Amino acid sequence: MRTFRLGMGQINPTVGDLEGNTRKIIQNIHDAKEMGVDLFTFPELSIPGYPPEDLLLMTRFIDANLDSLQEVITRPQNPSRYWWAL
Repeated sequence: MRTFRLGMGQINPTVGDLEGNTRKIIQNIHDAKEMGVDLFTFPELSIPGYPPEDLLLMTRFIDANLDSLQEVITRPQNPSRYWWAL
């Protein structure tokens, strides 16, 4: 039977630091891939940080959050089996 490796990214995101949080996520995915992880997860609100509170009322913040998400999921080295909750 094949071993299935599950990984969980505890990145300690900073509220509102989309660029820094995205960098942490991408690095964690890279590290997990090198360790042979089959399924890797992140906690909710990993990109915007928790709690985003009033930032969610700003259209610019929402758009930037979606751009950061696109950056993570469109990187060729990030296979679709790496998941996180938003």
